[in-house]
Amino acid sequence: MSSILQSLTTAPGRFGPYGGRYVPETLMVPLFELERAYEIAKSDVSFQSQLQSLLKNFAGRPTPLQFASRLTEHLGGPRIYLKREDLLHTGAHKINNAIGQGLLALKMGKPRIVAETGAGQHGVASATIAAHLGLECVVYMGTEDMARQALNVARMHLLGAQVVAVDSGSRTLKDAINEAMRDWVTNVRTTHYLLGSVLGAHPYPTMVRDFQSVIGREAREQILAAEKRLPTHLLACVGGGSNAIGLFYAFLRDSDVKMIGIEAGGRGNELGEHAARLAAAQGYAGARPGVLQGTYTYVLQNSDGQIATTHSISAGLDYPAIGPEHAWLADQRRAQYSAVSDSAALDAARTLARTEGIIPALESAHAIAGLIERRAQFTPEDLVILNLSGRGDKDMDTYSRLL
Repeated sequence: MSSILQSLTTAPGRFGPYGGRYVPETLMVPLFELERAYEIAKSDVSFQSQLQSLLKNFAGRPTPLQFASRLTEHLGGPRIYLKREDLLHTGAHKINNAIGQGLLALKMGKPRIVAETGAGQHGVASATIAAHLGLECVVYMGTEDMARQALNVARMHLLGAQVVAVDSGSRTLKDAINEAMRDWVTNVRTTHYLLGSVLGAHPYPTMVRDFQSVIGREAREQILAAEKRLPTHLLACVGGGSNAIGLFYAFLRDSDVKMIGIEAGGRGNELGEHAARLAAAQGYAGARPGVLQGTYTYVLQNSDGQIATTHSISAGLDYPAIGPEHAWLADQRRAQYSAVSDSAALDAARTLARTEGIIPALESAHAIAGLIERRAQFTPEDLVILNLSGRGDKDMDTYSRLL
């Protein structure tokens, strides 16, 4: 445990061997500029005051930690608490990071932001904070995801953002990131790239984690107030990994708290059928360390090193790489990662809806499915916090067709 924490705190931009800054030379200067601006902002009283004010009065923090009494009874195992990030403005945890980076864009004098989005929630959050702060906003989104998330596309348009359809590659999140980075390279003087997860070149994985770590800080205080003890388990879905690391980070030093990340098992174990990077023990094929979009981490790739296509019913989990901090936590066995299928996620969404009256985002439904599949491993003394990262409004078309 101490070796993990030492590595995380003494090697900026690195999590063990993972992370780094693998980008074209033209992006090194704006990355250095962003790193300096963020380091200054961390101790800038005015910046922090603005950030806290917007998190409270605009986003709606703190979010509740709800005891899921009927889900607890239904599963017959641990006491289950839900961290209700779904109740935030825009409907997901993505707004926490968008507020922080939006303020940084203002601080750096950048009047324009570009963003990528898969499930659409980060795009909506970026468009929302851009409108609130008076920034121009361009969001890149794969056409596959645009079809799945038409409601969020409409929301972005209403908020004044330009949504650029990406029809290359798999037409999903990876391809949207590629196009957003091309835009940033071309317009670095006026544009900030508002990256939505703990991915990309340093300082993004660290900075996004820090903006999302408010989730775990609140959850820690709330569970101690409610139960007078720390949880035994934390669960969260993992695409890039921002909602999961946001919950996990405040508990890293608590070795008795087990951390479980749930990936997208899709419809099969073969390459192209899933988006499970760290679930090799379950037979999922293809993930090994490599570089993708600025960072060294676990990447789904074929034997020739070509990036594999992915599949998930959830647009927000449909990505071939994972945040470098998660890669390191997995290597050190500080966190466990497994995958659940599309069908299990759909069933879990229905279970939560009918036991607690909460319709989760498809991403969050994966975490619920992971909890359900583990119920036999828990005891009544176990205490679980599950991060309900987003609400299911955006996924109602999928739910109505498939359920």
